[in-house]
Amino acid sequence: MHCYLVRHGEAVAAHVDPERPLSARGRAEVAEVGQLALQRNVIVARIYHSGIVRARQTAQILADYLNPAEGVSYAGGLLPDDDPQWVRAEIEAAAQPTLWVGHLPFMERLAALLVTGDASRKTVGFSPASMLRCSRRVAGWELDWQIAPAGN
Repeated sequence: MHCYLVRHGEAVAAHVDPERPLSARGRAEVAEVGQLALQRNVIVARIYHSGIVRARQTAQILADYLNPAEGVSYAGGLLPDDDPQWVRAEIEAAAQPTLWVGHLPFMERLAALLVTGDASRKTVGFSPASMLRCSRRVAGWELDWQIAPAGN
C-alpha cells in the first residue's frame, strides 16, 4: 500500500490576493509533478486537500493527471499547525492508495510521523509542489521516493 504526500504549489503573495491562490509558476510546477507522477505509474483512489485555495487548486490539477476513481475531497486535519496523528490514522485505515495535499510544517511532520513514529524528527523537506511516496511495510512506513519540479 502506498500513500502520497504533496505540498501545495507556489502561491501568490498575500498583498496580491489575500486568499493566496496558486501563481502561474505554481500551476505549471504542479502540472509538471502530475506528469512525473504519471511516468511513475502513480495510481490513487482519492486526493484529499486542506480546503485552503492553493491546496485545493493543487489537488485539482493533480486529479487532471491522476484521475482518482473517488475524486477530490476536502479533509480536515491538514492545516499547517494541525496534529498529524489524525491523518496518519486515516492513511493507515485506507484500503487503497491516497494522496494528501497540505502545507508546511504539517507535511514534514506527517512524513516524519509515518516514517519514524516521531512527528518532531525531521526526515524530509518539501519544496513547493513536491510529492513524496511512502509504502507500508511489515515494520511500518518507508520513504520510497520524492519528486519535485525541475526548478526546485
